[in-house]
Amino acid sequence: MRSLLPLFLALTAFAAETGTPVQKFQQLDSLLPSPSPQRLATGAPGAGYWQNRADYDIRAELDDEKRTITAEATVTYHNASPDTLDYLWVQLDQNYFAKRADSRTTPNTKRGVDLKKFSYTALDRLLAYEMLRLDLPKPLKPGADFVFKIAWTYPINDAKRIMARTGYEFFKEDGNSIYTIAQWFPRMAAYTDYAGWINKQFLGTGEFTLEFGNYKVALTTPDDHVVAATGSLRNPEQVLTQAQRDRLAQARQETKKPVFVVTPAEAAAAEKGRPKGKKTWVFQADNVRDFAFASSRKFIWDAMAVAGTQVDGQPVMAMSLYPKEGMPLWDKYSTHAIAHTIEVYSRYTFDYPYPVAWSVNGAIGGMEYPMICFNGPRPEKDGTYPERTKYALIGVVIHEVGHNYFPMIVNSDERQWTWMDEGLNSFVESLAQAEWEDNWKPRRDSRLMLEYMKQTERVPVMTNSESIADLGPNAYGQPTVALNILRENVLGREAFDHAFKTYAKRWMFKRPTPADFFRTMEDASGVDLDWFWRGWFYGVDHVDVAIDEVRWLQLDTRDPAIEKPKAKAEKEALPKTLSKERNASLPKRVDRFPELKDFYDGYDEATVLPSDKKKYEALLKELEEAKVDPALLRTKHNIYVLEISNVGGLVTPVPLKLEYADGSVEELLLPAEFWRFNTEKASKVHVTTKELRAVTFDPRQELMDTDVENNFWPRRPVKTKLQLFKDEKPANPMRELTKPEPAPAKADAKQ
Repeated sequence: MRSLLPLFLALTAFAAETGTPVQKFQQLDSLLPSPSPQRLATGAPGAGYWQNRADYDIRAELDDEKRTITAEATVTYHNASPDTLDYLWVQLDQNYFAKRADSRTTPNTKRGVDLKKFSYTALDRLLAYEMLRLDLPKPLKPGADFVFKIAWTYPINDAKRIMARTGYEFFKEDGNSIYTIAQWFPRMAAYTDYAGWINKQFLGTGEFTLEFGNYKVALTTPDDHVVAATGSLRNPEQVLTQAQRDRLAQARQETKKPVFVVTPAEAAAAEKGRPKGKKTWVFQADNVRDFAFASSRKFIWDAMAVAGTQVDGQPVMAMSLYPKEGMPLWDKYSTHAIAHTIEVYSRYTFDYPYPVAWSVNGAIGGMEYPMICFNGPRPEKDGTYPERTKYALIGVVIHEVGHNYFPMIVNSDERQWTWMDEGLNSFVESLAQAEWEDNWKPRRDSRLMLEYMKQTERVPVMTNSESIADLGPNAYGQPTVALNILRENVLGREAFDHAFKTYAKRWMFKRPTPADFFRTMEDASGVDLDWFWRGWFYGVDHVDVAIDEVRWLQLDTRDPAIEKPKAKAEKEALPKTLSKERNASLPKRVDRFPELKDFYDGYDEATVLPSDKKKYEALLKELEEAKVDPALLRTKHNIYVLEISNVGGLVTPVPLKLEYADGSVEELLLPAEFWRFNTEKASKVHVTTKELRAVTFDPRQELMDTDVENNFWPRRPVKTKLQLFKDEKPANPMRELTKPEPAPAKADAKQ
């Protein structure tokens, strides 16, 4: 191999091209905020890191007849910042659905939070749509607390009519409702070191940036309702029967199969009855950033412990609430999906720190809150379900329970950067799906992502949440694809998993920014990834790599005894034109007059002349003096130069499959730095003893390459389906194959 080193060096220089701008490999320094005592250059929180807190003591009553909530709260705001605050900002997100000048909901329909009173009449307040400013009686000094009381009523929206991530679902058949309630109380806005008050208006897309705090919430409901909420139930003796408490204790010992706490029979009986009074359910939740709950007399409740988990000496409980309309799908999959999520996510991030995780079936398709989430998929009325519904349920439960990690614990700013919770969560969701079963049916079709990545008018992932038209592909799909490529094709699983877990643990119960994520991933992996963040998160390029040409270089041995016969054979092997072939039979003058022939008519072009030998011997002497092994000239290696273009512009690793004439196959992975001298065109020298027959870029189709037709050398046809009819609704094989055939009609007695 040492004798080939000069050859490799020469060929590398031959293949290198320069002159194309390489800004895509420039550092991100100009785009990232400067490190500070709060946020270090490593991506970790610094010694000066701080965040404020808000504790809530809430008493609320759900009126099932009027479908309203009446509540009052004592809020304790802790100023842990180094700043003196003259006012506080409060989020009233449901005012988005109140009567507004821009008529974003049904005219003359009031669905906002109706503030009844404040405990401090001296509090000046400004209601600016979804944000309420409280001007304080005196400035709130660093380290000081401010306590105020507030009372309000909230008319609950019909979740089927007004899509608000919350609301009630009415069941006409039995006259009952399911309440899945969120964004239902005035919530303190976040005050941050990087942007001050996060008081951007809620425009419907950018979700909720909140402070951590401790919650004590007393929820009064009709006495036949079953209630689930953020936190742990503090008074089970007052709201559950002895039998239900016994079943719950049994569920704490069960890790393989859910146990009914409220049975289908109990739920069916409650559906038919009516309440005799009220019950108050008391929940305590510490160090959470929000509070949501669900309530209904229709609920079936099942539960099981999550294997290998403990909080305060008790196993973490996976629990589900659903009506009979959710069976047989929910009782089979929901609670198992919760447990699976906690097991997998905890391995890739940190141990789940809360005592419970709920999944509740209602009208909300999928929405997350601390310890509780609302999910929509149900089977058909006949008890069957299409395959897509099964995977939609399992997938949405994994996704929404996964949000406990991002952003309920790793508390990113959702109002600004949707991808920091949805993208990171969707990525870990894909890891959990891979551990559910081999042939997972993904919710997000890769073909749709390819079409999205081709779009020239799309915006970067690093775009404000309210300014993204294609939120799903942009904030969910693209970060998932990017992080998978980073894990599988750039860093490798070991380095990526260590860095990702480092980020998650560093920012538990804290508020990271994108720069903290980018810097931590580089710090913990030891790899400069600025080119990656620039392309996938700050840019709008896409992956489209083309194999333009493969040149086959054969080394000139300079030995006339080898090269002259070779040149003669190559000349004779050239194809004959039609003219030359037809002229061959024509009579030739030199044949009729032989005296016209001379030395050159019989001369063999392959003959080695004395002068040829002399030149070759001189060359060998030069090589010997330069201490270069002359055997280099007689190498049996084939030399190929692969000419590759970056058509899409996004810097990417270059995985290649090389197919040889002997039937063997080799896979190469060229790192993204392959493009560092020229981000548009580059060449790869490949030296082998074999004869190369074909080259394929991205042979496993894992890089989201938008044009596979130019991935092959030599070019090959790409199959495309052509349909001359409209697609019909997908079949439900469970319905078709599990239902008995109808009995044949009885023969007419008269026949």
